[in-house]
Parts: sequence; C-alpha cells; structure tokens
Amino acid sequence: MALKHPVAKLVDAAKSRINNLSAEDVKSLIDKDQALIVDIRDIRERQKSGKIPGSVHAPRGMLEFWFDPESPYFRDVFDTDKTIILHCALGHRSALAADTLTMMGFDNIAHIETGFDGWVKAGGSVEMPDPT
Repeated sequence: MALKHPVAKLVDAAKSRINNLSAEDVKSLIDKDQALIVDIRDIRERQKSGKIPGSVHAPRGMLEFWFDPESPYFRDVFDTDKTIILHCALGHRSALAADTLTMMGFDNIAHIETGFDGWVKAGGSVEMPDPT
C-alpha cells in the first residue's frame, strides 16, 4: 500500500503554516523573558538527554487536552501571552503539534525548527532533570 501523505510531507506542510524558529531566535526570546518552552518529547528522552532550563514538559499525547481551557485536563501554565515554543528531538513532532495548536486557535505558538538536537548543537544550555 502506498501512503498518500508520508509523514515527511505532513511535516513539510505543517512547517509551511507555522512559526519556525532557530535556536538563536529562541535564545533571544528566552533572554527577553518572552518565551515559554514546552518539551513534547517522551519523558524517557528528557531524562536521557536533558532539558532546556525552565522548560515545561507536556507529553505529545496530552498536549491538546492540557492547552484547551475547556478540557478537564487543562493546565493554566499554558494560559500566557508569551510565545509558546514547542520542541521535540528533531523538530518533526513539534511542527505537527504546533500546527495542531494553531488550528485550535492559539496564535502565540512556534517551534524550534531543529529540535532539541539543534538546540544543543547551537550551544543552548541543557540541564538534567530530577530523577522521577
């Protein structure tokens, strides 16, 4: 069976509709206290590789529910005027997630185009999370 929309095409389409930020762009927004960094990676990825200091963890599977003020799972940390910057490992899952949140009506969503790996390569600071 041939796929009509392989994931690479879905990611490219999402990236054409969302705010793609470089690691340098994100560093600047963090320095100005204008960003909320949201790590959508699996908890095991976060524990193994570390996290961006100050980032909030929101697993991909709960993201829409935690963002929706009408959901019983809503988390008020996401009720902010700051730019909400999602990231995953490489920027693929976060592109799809940012696209979904944008479709839900959020207008302050972006993602780190190169993901956590790109953040690290650009010299972004990393800390190891507390063991859980």
